[in-house]
Amino acid sequence: MAIRRRRQDRLERVVGVPGLWATAYGNVGSSIYYALGLVAAYALGLTPLVFLFAGLIFAATAVTYTEGTALFPEAGGSSSFARHAFNEGAAFGAAWAQMLNYIITIAISAFFVPHYLGVFWAPLRENPWDIIVGVGVVLLIALINTVGIKEAAKLNIGLALLDLGTQLLLVIVGLFILLSPTTLWDNIVWGIAPSWTDVIIGITLAMIAYTGIETVSNMAEEAQVPERTIPASIRATVITVLVMYALIPAVALSALPVTQQPDGTYSTELGTTYAGDPILGLVDQFGLTGAWLDLLRGFVGILAATILIIATNAGVIGVSRLTYSMGHYRQVPSVIRKLHPRFNTPYVAIFVFCFIAALVMIPGQADFLSNLYAFGAMLSFTIAHLAIIWMRWKSPEYKRPWHGKPNIPFRGRSIPLFALFGVFGTGGALVAVLILRPDARWVGLAWMALGFLMYLAYRRHINAPWTQTVALERTAPIAEVDIAYTNILVPIVATEASEEMMVTAGKLAADNNVKIEVINVVEVPVELPLEARMPREERAADELLAHARAIAEEYGAEVTTRTIRGRQAGRAIVDEARAVEAEVIMMGVAARRRAGGRIFGRTVDYVLHHAPCRVVVSSDRRAPGKGAASALDAAAATAAAARPRRAKDTENP
Repeated sequence: MAIRRRRQDRLERVVGVPGLWATAYGNVGSSIYYALGLVAAYALGLTPLVFLFAGLIFAATAVTYTEGTALFPEAGGSSSFARHAFNEGAAFGAAWAQMLNYIITIAISAFFVPHYLGVFWAPLRENPWDIIVGVGVVLLIALINTVGIKEAAKLNIGLALLDLGTQLLLVIVGLFILLSPTTLWDNIVWGIAPSWTDVIIGITLAMIAYTGIETVSNMAEEAQVPERTIPASIRATVITVLVMYALIPAVALSALPVTQQPDGTYSTELGTTYAGDPILGLVDQFGLTGAWLDLLRGFVGILAATILIIATNAGVIGVSRLTYSMGHYRQVPSVIRKLHPRFNTPYVAIFVFCFIAALVMIPGQADFLSNLYAFGAMLSFTIAHLAIIWMRWKSPEYKRPWHGKPNIPFRGRSIPLFALFGVFGTGGALVAVLILRPDARWVGLAWMALGFLMYLAYRRHINAPWTQTVALERTAPIAEVDIAYTNILVPIVATEASEEMMVTAGKLAADNNVKIEVINVVEVPVELPLEARMPREERAADELLAHARAIAEEYGAEVTTRTIRGRQAGRAIVDEARAVEAEVIMMGVAARRRAGGRIFGRTVDYVLHHAPCRVVVSSDRRAPGKGAASALDAAAATAAAARPRRAKDTENP
């Protein structure tokens, strides 16, 4: 039985909780390196409270995104939520606002990298060197993301952990030698320093410090077991960020208090002298001198630069995955979402939008970038909250893998209080930006208007109504079978090809009322008894089986799942096939590249030679193109020759 494979046009599920957390923290946690100075310039002594209030809104937004992304584990974030709640036009509006947000994330993060590296060479803080280095950072991250998401995620994890450790060190030292509750109280002159208008502006600027959740949502299609990893990663991000953003501003305002100037105005050096590098301003207050001060400044400068690089990386990941989703739903031309033939990454989107980010960076206006950043983020967040509220009202019967709290019952429905609070918070911040920041108002509205004009023109070109969802077909590998099966055995492993085969089995089962048994084999070392506890392996097996069940149930297939223990996976699969009288074993594996070796691995080779039934093998598409098809045909032929013939199975393989 020859197996025909179609090229799959989708992203790989390879990113776990650490990678998702690091990507989000890289975006959220990095903002303290420039948001602290921007907020302090307006909020003055109320800066810690402003960050705390913005953090509460962020927490509500995080709950909204957790519920929405677990319910719809696909790239798009608020755009995906709006599509299911409203229509495609609303989904495009949310996506285009996110696009602006990510472009500014890339630009502003990369722009501040050389400012912190200026501790080693002062010209990096000024034009043209800050622009040159910033553009170089964008290019480097674009190349990393083109090579592959695994490399980008690994970079995120290492740098995020290193930076988090540095921030904790600064906070702990600052709590002991700098924190002064009396100074914090004396910093505030209620209604005057700051004025209430400046407090509102400070809140809108503080909101830009909490805009990493979209990045996690846009990586949903690459998350391992998204119904579990996404809530866990968002929860870890919220806890980490709230703790750091509650402590760092308090320590900084104790060290650099608000003072009244000769002209009667109030200011803090956080928003003046150290506006471009506020964390270095904090370091300067530790009382160190000479080589020790230089050493600490250099260390913090490097770490600040690394976390800003993470933020740039997170922005590139977000914008590329968002564009990939927009292309899939025919919001932008399909060429934008084109995947690299070797690395399977959306390289066109990566380089197009990194180029736009580099252009936006050239003027070097941090205030303007921050205001525009807040516009896009608050608009997309507000749409996300409204979508979750409407989905709760419109479709209460939806099975939600993760249910946000708190809620109140109303007329047989559950009203999400967290989303209501989020609407007032992010919506209010958006209104404040539109009223108080004319630069962001006009450029942001122009960006949205231009986007909708392009969207409407493209929709007209493809003869699709602008409110109708029109998605490109996602293809999965199809095993063309010429026989009716009633019992399918699918050994599932953590590979893309295995997931593809699960999709194929689900489709076959749904169309022909076939039973599927999905198994995961835990190989027990010979030095341990078969019943020995292996919690890590068992937990991984449970997650794989839960994910496989979710795939099959999407097609309405009847499925049972089991974890099987054995000394050798191939033998365990064959024994299980005999026990359940399986008529076909469907396996997805990565083909071996080594010349002269096995076609696949020892497990597949054993199953091919000893299976009591037919075996369908699907290989990773990145196996060597030359000879891959013949390898599959040979494998299927070997399996057919090795197993006993059945009366109803008379056709040549």
